[in-house]
Amino acid sequence: MTDWPVHARIDGPIVMIGFGSIGKGTLPLIERHFVFDRSRFVVIDPQDKDRALLDQRGIRFIHQAVTRENYRHLLAPLLTQGGGQGFCVNLSVDTSSVDIMELCNEVGALYIDTVNEPWAGFYFDSSLGPESRSNYALREKTLAAKRARKPGSCTAVSCCGANPGMVSWFVKQALLNIANDLGIKTEEPRTREEWARLMQRVGVKGIHIAERDTQRAKNPKPMDVFVNTWSVEGFLSEGMQPAELGWGTHEKWMPENARTHKTGCGAAIYMLQPGANTRVRSWTPTARGQYGFLVTHNESISIADYFTVREGDRVVYRPTCHYAYHPCNDAVLSLHELFGRAGLIQHNSHILTENDIVDGIDELGVLLYGHAKNAYWYGSQLSIDETRMIAPYQNATGLQVSSAVIAGMVWALENPNAGIVETDEMDFRRCLEVQMPYLGPVVGVYTDWTPLTDRPGLFPEDIDPSDPWQFKNVLVR
Repeated sequence: MTDWPVHARIDGPIVMIGFGSIGKGTLPLIERHFVFDRSRFVVIDPQDKDRALLDQRGIRFIHQAVTRENYRHLLAPLLTQGGGQGFCVNLSVDTSSVDIMELCNEVGALYIDTVNEPWAGFYFDSSLGPESRSNYALREKTLAAKRARKPGSCTAVSCCGANPGMVSWFVKQALLNIANDLGIKTEEPRTREEWARLMQRVGVKGIHIAERDTQRAKNPKPMDVFVNTWSVEGFLSEGMQPAELGWGTHEKWMPENARTHKTGCGAAIYMLQPGANTRVRSWTPTARGQYGFLVTHNESISIADYFTVREGDRVVYRPTCHYAYHPCNDAVLSLHELFGRAGLIQHNSHILTENDIVDGIDELGVLLYGHAKNAYWYGSQLSIDETRMIAPYQNATGLQVSSAVIAGMVWALENPNAGIVETDEMDFRRCLEVQMPYLGPVVGVYTDWTPLTDRPGLFPEDIDPSDPWQFKNVLVR
C-alpha cells in the first residue's frame, strides 16, 4: 500500500513512554495514520541509543525513567501542554499501568498500553508469593480501578498489543467462523453474555494462544546472551512469573502444584513454577504439533473470564485458555541456558532487528478446540519479508504488536469516554479493519490434531484417553 488511511486527529499532546523495539515500530505508524502536532509529541525513555530517530523528526526526547516517585509531576504537564485531549502511549516496562491510567483520567487524557505493568521490582520480588506476583493479581487491581471509575471517564485501553490484544479480536472472528461452518444460525452477539453463550453453544472447550516464531538470525546465538525478537526484559519478566491459565469447566484434573485464587473473578489458576519453564502441547499450521511455553499473559485470564456463563452465582461454562508460545529458536536456546543456570539471567541481551533476520514468519493465532470440528486455528502469518516492505524499524513480531497499538488508539479516539476497557470489550471488527493491512496472510485452518496425536506409547503415561482436550493431556509432565 502507498495510500495509507489517516484514521483520526489527535488534538492534544502525545506522550510515548518507552522507546524500545515496540516504541520504535509504533512511531512511524502514528505518523502514518494520525494528524497531530509534532511540537507536542514527546518520548520518554531511560535509554537514548535510538534517539537519532526522534532527532531526525524534530520530536522531543526526555532521557529519564518514569518512576513511582516522579510520574505525576513528569507526565501531567506533558499531557496537558497546549490544550486539546492528550494521549499517553505506554510502551514501557516497570511503569505502573494503573497509576498512569488514573493520572491520565485526572488530567483528561486518553491512555493505552500493551501489557499490565507494575512498578520496578515487582516481578523479581522474592518477598512476594507466586499468587501476588501473578497477572491475575495485576488484572484484579485494574478491574478494581475500572469499577471505581465514574461513567463517562476517559478511555484507557488495557493490554492492547498482539497478545494480549489482537488475539481477543481473533477469538471472536474464529468463533463466528466455526459457528457458521457448523450450521449454527445466530445473530452476531452484542453483549458479553451473548458471546459467552455462543461459545458454549458451539462447544468450545478451550483456547490456545498458539504461536510459532520461525524468524532466523544471520548469526548464531552467542553464549551468555539472551536473544529474542521482542523485548528481552519484558519476556523475562513474564516468563519468571508463575504459569497461569484460564481454567475451564470441562477440566477433570488439576496439577498437584496448581492453586486457585481466593478472591476476584475466579477465572484462572496458577502453578508453582515459572511459565517460561512450563511446556504444553499445541498446534499451529506451519509447525503442526509443537511444544509451547505456558507463559502467563493477561489474555489467558481475560478471555476465560469474558466467555464465562453464569447462572446466578454459579459458573456453568468457561473455556480453558492459555498461551502456548514457541518463540524464535534463539530465544528457546536462551531459555535453556537461563534455566540450566537455575534462573541466572544472561549478562547481555539482544533483540533481533529486521537487519539481523534472514527469513521466517511469526505465526500467531488462536486455536479453538474441543468442538464438533475438533480444532480451528485462526491468525496471522506475517513474514519478515512483508514486514520490511510495509513498515520500518521492526520485525514481524514487532509489527503484530505495533499495529494493534494503532488499532487500539483509533478505537479510543472514536470512543473517548469508555473508561477502562480490555480488548475483549472493544469492537473487534473495527479494530481488525485498522490492523489487517499489517498482518500478512490471515487464515483459518481446521485440524484433526489433538494432544494425544502421535504419542508413541513407549513409556507409561498418565493421560485421559476419554477426552483428548483435557489439560492433563496438554501439559508436558
